[in-house]
Amino acid sequence: MNESDISVRLLDVDQIDGLAIQLNSAGLPTQDLLQPNRMFYSFHYGDTTLGYGGIEGNGPDRLLRSLVVVPAQRQVGAGTLLLHALERIAAADEALHLHLLTNTAEDFFQTRGYERRERSQAPEAISSSTEFAALCPASAVYMVKTLDSTGAAASVSPDVTCLNER
Repeated sequence: MNESDISVRLLDVDQIDGLAIQLNSAGLPTQDLLQPNRMFYSFHYGDTTLGYGGIEGNGPDRLLRSLVVVPAQRQVGAGTLLLHALERIAAADEALHLHLLTNTAEDFFQTRGYERRERSQAPEAISSSTEFAALCPASAVYMVKTLDSTGAAASVSPDVTCLNER
């Protein structure tokens, strides 16, 4: 399986339940999924759901939200493929940096180019997010990656419309 084999689908409001179920089982926050400025996606290989992920915000700094691989697809490289797809989606939407908080996956993200930073270094657009300010514990590791803006985004062309402009 490679990136060109994966289809990306933007989730509509009535499709958030599948995402919420997977996030709950992974111990990830779900309280603010329907808030504004969040776009969530499902990732598929044929008819098989690989996982879910999202991007929050607008402007040059975005927050990577809720990257979760369904249990049956773990340990086969799906997480890396999903992460790369989300990075390309963000870059195509003119994001320059992707930020995240993690309690359990620091090594995964570090080996994929994310750098650990002090939470105090987060830009206002990130530090004022609900996830940053309230949902993730203070012990969560803050990481950031500068996105490649050299055209890598062209290889992912999901059928994307804004999740909602709520």
